[in-house]
Amino acid sequence: MADIPAVTDSDFDDKVLKSDKPVLVDFSATWCAPCKQLAPIIADLAEELKGQTDVYGVDVNDSPDTAQKYGVMAVPTLIVFKDGEEKAREAGFMPKARIMDLIGRAG
Repeated sequence: MADIPAVTDSDFDDKVLKSDKPVLVDFSATWCAPCKQLAPIIADLAEELKGQTDVYGVDVNDSPDTAQKYGVMAVPTLIVFKDGEEKAREAGFMPKARIMDLIGRAG
């Protein structure tokens, strides 16, 4: 998650829910092998989508309240928010094309 801006329990609402753009949030953990595999893909997407879609990472160990609030039971879990609401969600490692599809489903 080092290349992805982080959000925490304290700034999640301001950065994600109040954003005027769609937001892809990567819920992950430092101990999670699939999360580590997914991280470079998410970082690439963050760069590719700059200006269109915000991309953030949430470490579920550092921000357990946010993870619990959104029912994140497995990592990695990707959730797309738009207009302050969850619009799409997938759990587990996935290729870039599937993540783009997830973002597209958010409208």
